[in-house]
Amino acid sequence: MLDSRLHPLVKPLLNGMVARIDRPGVSPDGLTLIGFAIGVLTLPFLALHWYPAAVLTIVLNRLFDGLDGALARRRGLTDAGGFLDITLDFLFYALVPFGFILADPLHHGLPGAWLLFAFIGTGSSFLAFAALAAKHQITCPDYPHKSLFYLGGLTEGSETILVFILSALFPPFFPWLAWIFGALCWFTTLTRIAGGYQALKQAARR
Repeated sequence: MLDSRLHPLVKPLLNGMVARIDRPGVSPDGLTLIGFAIGVLTLPFLALHWYPAAVLTIVLNRLFDGLDGALARRRGLTDAGGFLDITLDFLFYALVPFGFILADPLHHGLPGAWLLFAFIGTGSSFLAFAALAAKHQITCPDYPHKSLFYLGGLTEGSETILVFILSALFPPFFPWLAWIFGALCWFTTLTRIAGGYQALKQAARR
């Protein structure tokens, strides 16, 4: 919901940063891998209750995710880079709830599992439609800079990261945040399934 509104504000900042690091030894895929490696540290940091460190790695992971996209647009988008980026993004989204589960299995186990379950819905509906949208040459005017069709919804990347950061800043509230955000993710999944189904039916009639 917030991604399309925040991107125009963040894009100039990312482009300015990328202009300074655009060197022969720096590649979009390299930034993607570095960002993911930093993001993976969130898992042990959460498990060990090092919450300030987890907030830092979450923010840095998202920063690199923005930088790799900005550099890719500067040099030219590639399918391989888009595939790598979205795959590692979803793995990162999954490892954060798992980190909270490891931190407190008794209190975080069920709400964390609910959130992961909900992420399966949002992720599968997102990726399945993106693959079929490309087949039918369906374009996305709201996100023309993306390597694949970016199917929006009530819960997108911005909202997910906000919940992650709030959970790390206020760990006792993670169960409540997980239950509520998981429910919102399922609402997003249902609207994506309904909207995607209708869009693909219309595309098949053309």
